[in-house]
Parts: sequence; structure tokens; C-alpha cells
Amino acid sequence: MAELRMSRRVMNLATLLRQAARRVPDGVGLVWGERSWRWAEIEARAGAIATGLIGMGLGKGDRVLVHSKNCEQMFAAQFAVFRIGAVWVPTNFRLLADEVVDLARMAKVSAFLCHPDFPGHAAAVADVVQRVVMLGAEMEALIAAHAGAPCTTAAVEYDDPCWFFFTSGTTGRSKASVLTHGQMAFVVNNHLADLLPGTNERDASLVVAPLSHGAGVHQLTQVARAAKTVLLPTDRFDVAEAWRLIAEHLVTNLFTVPTILKLLAEHPDAAPHALRHVIYAGAPMYRADQRMILQRLGKVIVQYFGLGEVTGNITYLRPDQHEAEDGPAARMGTCGFERTGMEVQIQDEAGRVLPPCETGEICVIGPAVFAGYFDNPEANAKAFRDGWFRTGDLGHMDAEGFLYITGRASDMYISGGSNIHPREVEEKLLTHPDVAECAVLGVPDALWGEVGVAAVVPRGAGDEAALLAWMGEKMPRYKIPKRVFFLDEMPKSGYGKVPKRLVRDALEARGLLPLAKA
Repeated sequence: MAELRMSRRVMNLATLLRQAARRVPDGVGLVWGERSWRWAEIEARAGAIATGLIGMGLGKGDRVLVHSKNCEQMFAAQFAVFRIGAVWVPTNFRLLADEVVDLARMAKVSAFLCHPDFPGHAAAVADVVQRVVMLGAEMEALIAAHAGAPCTTAAVEYDDPCWFFFTSGTTGRSKASVLTHGQMAFVVNNHLADLLPGTNERDASLVVAPLSHGAGVHQLTQVARAAKTVLLPTDRFDVAEAWRLIAEHLVTNLFTVPTILKLLAEHPDAAPHALRHVIYAGAPMYRADQRMILQRLGKVIVQYFGLGEVTGNITYLRPDQHEAEDGPAARMGTCGFERTGMEVQIQDEAGRVLPPCETGEICVIGPAVFAGYFDNPEANAKAFRDGWFRTGDLGHMDAEGFLYITGRASDMYISGGSNIHPREVEEKLLTHPDVAECAVLGVPDALWGEVGVAAVVPRGAGDEAALLAWMGEKMPRYKIPKRVFFLDEMPKSGYGKVPKRLVRDALEARGLLPLAKA
């Protein structure tokens, strides 16, 4: 029997927008400030942008760098880039101009779409990219010039790139994770099945994070179901304004990170309203915060664990599996069980599968795993082993398959021969009534090799001696940080996370690290 060659042709992701416009053309698809756009309008504007990009000579496989705050044009442009078969390459809009130039070179981009608030970035990138389009008036002129022009949707195959998702290692050096049309179609379906069951055109989603990363993936699911997206009116996160919009638009879901969710739940206006799915990811949530949020909002929170390389698809914990009261049912510390269609293993350094409750590296395989890092064979060699993606996170699974994250392999430090996982110490610290936020990291020590230091945001006046004495009653001596440093606020990334490297930088800038020799 002759060998059959199966086609790898898949749907172009831009089709999600076309389908929404066909089903509910007059339904509101996007709200931003005082303006709103119907699905038919968004589809028409995306088509005009696509035609304009083709007129510039762009097409399948070309990479389009995008440096923008959340706005309507950015929302529409993403589907325009998908439509022509090009690759969406969004940045964190808080990056400096020279950092964006580095990304442009690294991703070998063909064009640059830039928000009008960043003319300096546009000028800098123009030296390495020939085609630069400013959002705002210039983009509106492009849309007007190509309004109504026919534009076909590029044919794509499963492995054709559609998105370069920038991720950072412990050094902070960015890598471009290659996401593909076939992979992202699976991700959209998986998010809808596991995180947002029942979502449809009567739903609404509030965006409280940059569309360049996880929030942008979340919004693809809203487009797939023709659910309305509501953008905050400015790039500054305003908790009161967020709750006003949630109430006004009957918002049913949102995607955020634990630090932002904590701010939302602590606000006096916090109330469930119409919320059904409040999804948090990007970092584990501390148990003290989880209890508070459940008490304020009820069982509407959904956790998922997943890196950009796996587009969030590793594990999830449903709303009904979140418990406000401690006990066996609470499964304290778990980030849930495997996402539909994905497999997770805990492996040792040799790649052997570890039995339940033993700690090792969290490894994952399945359709949501990315195609690899762009133009980075060294990183790819480290990231994959026998087909499994190595997350770099440490954890264990119980006998029922619930996953528990211990921490990043790179965060663990060794003090006097003992492995110490900062998250365990942080969980204890956050049970102290005077500790609002904290981060623990290992630093060099002449006697012990490494010791821990804790950066703490106190609720009142910080007392290092009292806090260290309190920790002495809560954990073994070898796990207690050598020093506690108090900060007015914790340094956060543009996505609301608290990377350990930023905490270390903040302590070094204050002259608190390295520690003085005893």
C-alpha cells in the first residue's frame, strides 16, 4: 500500500474574527473609553490594515514587530497580520527604545507598528527596519485608503508561525517562542473547554493586562465566541475604574495575575457582579491571598499554570475546586491537574519519571507546546528532552495527578548543603499579619555557600528582629532568611509579576546586597 501524505493545512487564526463578524455583525466586539466597535466594523478595519500591509510588500512569513499600549488599532492589527500569513511580534510597551531595537534585530522583523506615544522608539527601529507605521492618525489614513478593498486570507499549515511570544530567562535576555496557527487553534479550544466553559456572544471580558502577552491569548478566546472585550481607558491600572467597568458592562470573565487580582479583591468596590470566570496565572497565588479573594468574590476564580512556551496549557484548577477553608478539600498549594489533551510528568535530571509526591522538574508534552525558540538552537537543545518540554519549574504530583509547584529551579538555593525553595518560606511569611508582600532569594555567603534574604513590604513599621524571631517558631532554623529588608513596594514587571531578578536589582541599588561579611 502506497504511503499516504496527510495535509497539514489548518485554519488561519484570522478566521476567528471573520466568523464572529458573520454570526453577530452588529454585536459590540470592543469597548475602549467612550467608543465601541461592532464585530463587522472590526473585521472591515482588520481587512483594510491587511490590504495596506500587503501593499507595503509584506506577506506570509514576514515578521511584524508591534510596540503598543492596549488600543483598538492594536486589537484589529493582530488579525490583519494573521490574515496575510505574517507573524505577530508584540513587545512589552514599557521597554526602552534600545531594547526594542535589540528585539527587532533578534526576530529579524520586516515591519514595525508603533504606538504614537513612542516616536523615539519608531526613530530608533527605523534604522534596522524599512517599514514603520505609526498607530493613530497614520494607521487611520491607511485604513481609510484601503477600506472595502478585497483581501484574501493566506493559506497556512499547522506549523506556520503566527506569533513570536517573548519570554525571559533568569538573565533577563529575551527569547522568541514560536507559536503556530495549528498550536494556537488548539490553545483557543483548550482555554474555552477548561477555563471558560459556556462562553458566548452574551459574555464580556475586561482586559487589565497588556495584550502583548497572556491577555492577548485570552482575547483570542473571546473573539472565537464573539464575546465583547472591554479595554481600560488608559494604560494605568485603576482598580476603581476596573470595578466600574465590570459593573457597567456586566463583565463575566477576566484574565490577570495574582498581584492584580489581590488589588481588585481588596478594593472597597469588590463584588462578584456578573463574574463567572476570574482567571489568574503567571505566578502561584499565596494561600493567604487565595482565602481572602474567595471570601470577597466567591468561587469564581480559575487558576492555570503554564509558561509562554506552552501558551498557558499545563494545568488548571476549576472554581469549584477552590476552597476558602483549610482542610483536605482545599488541596493547599496545588495548581490543579493536567489540561485537556496535555500530559505532565515530574522528571529527575536524567529524564526518569518520579513517583507521586517526589520533587523534580515539571515537564510537559502535547499540542500546546511551542515549535521552539526562533533562531536559537542552543536554547532549544536545553528546553527539550526526548520530546518533552522542560519548564525549569520544580514540583511534585500527588497520587490523583494534582500538581504542586515548589518553585523555579533557578530560584532554589543551597545553604549548608540543604536545598531551600523560596516559595515555602514566602508562604509562611505571608501568614504574618504585618506582611503584605514578600520575596525570598538566595545570596552568596562565605560560611554557608548561600543564605536567604527576604524582601518584605510591611503593613506598618517593619521590625526585622521581631519578624526573624517569629519565623523561628514557624520553620526550621536552616530555612530562616539571614536578613529581612523592608521595601515600600515590590518591584514588578510590566505584566504585574515579581521577578526575583528585579527584587535582587532593587536590593543591590539600595546597597543592601551583597551582604556585608560577618
